[in-house]
Amino acid sequence: MPTPAKPSPPRVSRHDETAYDRRRLRQWLAGEARADGVSRRRLLTLLAATAAVTALPAPPPARAAGTPIVKPLPPEWFVQRGTNAETRWEALRGTGHHTPNELFFVRNHTTTPVLDAAAWRLRLWGSGLRGTPGEDRPVEFGYDDLRALPSVTRTAFVECAGNGRSFYTSQQGETVSGTAWTLGAIGVARWRGVRLADVLRRAGLSSRAVDVQPRGLDAEFGSGGESLGRVRRPLPLAKALDDVVLAYEMNGEPLPHDHGYPVRVLVPSWVGISSIKWVGDIEVSAQPLYSPWNTTFYRLFGPAHPAEGSAPLSRQTIKSAFEVASGAAFPVARGQVLHGRSWSGAGGIARVDVSTDGGARWRPARLHDRPRADTWTRWSVAWKPDTPGPTHLLARATDTAGRTQPETSVPNAQGYLFDAVVRHPVTVV
Repeated sequence: MPTPAKPSPPRVSRHDETAYDRRRLRQWLAGEARADGVSRRRLLTLLAATAAVTALPAPPPARAAGTPIVKPLPPEWFVQRGTNAETRWEALRGTGHHTPNELFFVRNHTTTPVLDAAAWRLRLWGSGLRGTPGEDRPVEFGYDDLRALPSVTRTAFVECAGNGRSFYTSQQGETVSGTAWTLGAIGVARWRGVRLADVLRRAGLSSRAVDVQPRGLDAEFGSGGESLGRVRRPLPLAKALDDVVLAYEMNGEPLPHDHGYPVRVLVPSWVGISSIKWVGDIEVSAQPLYSPWNTTFYRLFGPAHPAEGSAPLSRQTIKSAFEVASGAAFPVARGQVLHGRSWSGAGGIARVDVSTDGGARWRPARLHDRPRADTWTRWSVAWKPDTPGPTHLLARATDTAGRTQPETSVPNAQGYLFDAVVRHPVTVV
């Protein structure tokens, strides 16, 4: 009688291996696994390599210790600011045009939700859809439904309206409220998704529609002792039908949890609050819509503005930043190349001028990208410091719409839209 053959070991698919590798790497980054003799940089390289092999969503990672944010927040990359994490500009040096997902800043009102794409639904409803006036005719799309629609890919920045807020105080002596961002509440990514216009039309957009209001699936936000509900902000129909994207990929990967997984809204060049993360429903209305995020917040109040406040904020302003740590030291009489980036919500960047002596003299920087709307332009300038001591680096951008960064920014109570030239302190030793 022949000896029975030993059963073959079960085959392990490449997807299973990749999922295992990604899970272990993320656990190591969160401090939950050991990798003796392997550097953090090497493991990040491996993590990027495994992400390129598969488009499968990663399993829910462990939340960064003591934070409402999921991804790791190493202090050499981020400054933690409550529910938020600001990217350090020196960490962006050499990263290319797009901000790596792991370096992208995080702006949360509450806590990053960890959602299941298979169970996720996008509900469109409201009086702006076809049907009896005032009738709520909800239409739902699942994750696979969206991915089956024609896709678009856009390179665009997302930037908090309060980016640069701290400089109202440190440079201009103004008292403002809100998170004290320096310039790291911005990132540029390559986003892939479906045009909001296509989804609205498939849902039955009516000629009566005037406003479109996406709402997130994160927890309700409280202020002043009352709940304001989930984060939501209306868009005019014209903008919603123009260039707005329902994005499900970021730099070639499924959206990370902190950046809106499974689907977020992307509103190019507008203030970041417009780009609602973790979108769960969209009201399409035949009447103008309001929320705390376009009435109480994200308008300009103060002596230079109307008593009732400005119109709700839309396009971002113009800014520049150096890829240099604040207070960095440079050796005297040694040649350097300073790098930085400039951007504007009104168009591409046409020119950048740099001063290395506190604004006494200016010279043009070399631009490394052609002027493009919705994204930043990288630039560089050579510098050979000849005098020891403290100084300030200044960068002043001009965009294709003719706007140039001013010396001072018009103040407002909540510190939005800082656009003045920033004085970046360094020391020559």
